Amino acid sequence: MKRSIVWFTTDLRLYDNETLVQAIQQTDEIIPVYCIDEQQFQTTEFGFRKTGKFRAQFLLESLTDLDNNLRELGSGLIVVKGKPEIEINKIAQKYNTQKVFAKKQVGYEELATQSKVEFELKKINATLETFDSTTLYHPNDLPFTITAIPEVFTDFRKKVEKEAKVRNDLSAPLTITSPCIENLILPALHELGLENCLFDCRAAYPFNGGETAGTKRVFNYLTETHAIATYKETRNGMIGENYSSKFSPWLALGCISPKIIYHEIKKYESAHVANESTYWLIFELLWRDYFYFMMKKYPTHFFSQNGINKLKGSINKHDEVAFEKWKTGQTENDFINANMTELNQTGFMSNRGRQNVASYLCHDMRLDWRYGAAYFEEQLIDHDVASNWCNWAYIAGVGNNPRGVSIFNIEKQANDYDKNKLYRNLWLTKN
Repeated sequence: MKRSIVWFTTDLRLYDNETLVQAIQQTDEIIPVYCIDEQQFQTTEFGFRKTGKFRAQFLLESLTDLDNNLRELGSGLIVVKGKPEIEINKIAQKYNTQKVFAKKQVGYEELATQSKVEFELKKINATLETFDSTTLYHPNDLPFTITAIPEVFTDFRKKVEKEAKVRNDLSAPLTITSPCIENLILPALHELGLENCLFDCRAAYPFNGGETAGTKRVFNYLTETHAIATYKETRNGMIGENYSSKFSPWLALGCISPKIIYHEIKKYESAHVANESTYWLIFELLWRDYFYFMMKKYPTHFFSQNGINKLKGSINKHDEVAFEKWKTGQTENDFINANMTELNQTGFMSNRGRQNVASYLCHDMRLDWRYGAAYFEEQLIDHDVASNWCNWAYIAGVGNNPRGVSIFNIEKQANDYDKNKLYRNLWLTKN
């Protein structure tokens, strides 16, 4: 009997999961596994945990949901904690598996981990096979190679929209054959060295992890509330559930596929209306793709202060005292303070807020942008390595910004997007 491991990482779903589909097709039994990578809970060179409490809580909820969905199909999820290269190898030996199926990674740390797993598997004559399942457009369908991707998003978008096609969704399996898998046991947040999350009633959305909640949100935003029809007009909002889609946490962990969003938007357009707003959400998914492919093109560059700049620019020094004021929302600017307070209390911040606090750190305070990106990595419930680091590099002027640099007039932004100070009053008034 052929057995294989499906090593789940940031693809915590059953629907439109090529890794899972291929494993089922190629082997008789599969063993679904998730490894809580101890490296993801360590302190980085910037002094922050790689994973903070909000993202960790969302992850644990997503794993619970994945296990529930797998058990309905006759399987279940094995969760281990440690180094993936050790833990995956142990399970492969225990179940006598010949192959491990997994999602392709991006980002040099994630790629390094994947390489270590592959190296250890070779020692026991097992192989690792990986699949692209992160992006809207499959890398093989792009009208250029990864190394030839344009340095400007608009050039990328126009060519992709004209010459590439989004693939169809892959159905979720109806049944899964697995050996007996014991009931799921997950660590508590304190066992990961983290505090418990307390829900703040001012939060824009009550995020719950998992494919079930993510799929529900997609249909709620599109067909139940029709909020998609006014997305372009509301996307710069800062208060409430429906000013934006709020899909990002589920996309970040792969609880939902960008393809399901795309195809549901197309259905909505056929049934209701196709306008700038329905297009604009697809446009945002293209930005997500672009940053993912750019990180594949430059695996390490986006983590250096000069980014992808060919010429070294002036280096901003780190100032611990100044940075602490930014981090804790104690700067001289109330708009920045309100946004940072929301981030610290909920693990989420609007896109408008993210751009402003990043610009303020880089250009008003003139601090090293990488500390801001690293703090976002710890705090954001929807942290995605490519989107986070490439967006920060863009604002800092060392990424894919055709204008060179993005400097926001914070006072003008506050007046434009929080004219009556509703947002600032919400977050700067003690709860």
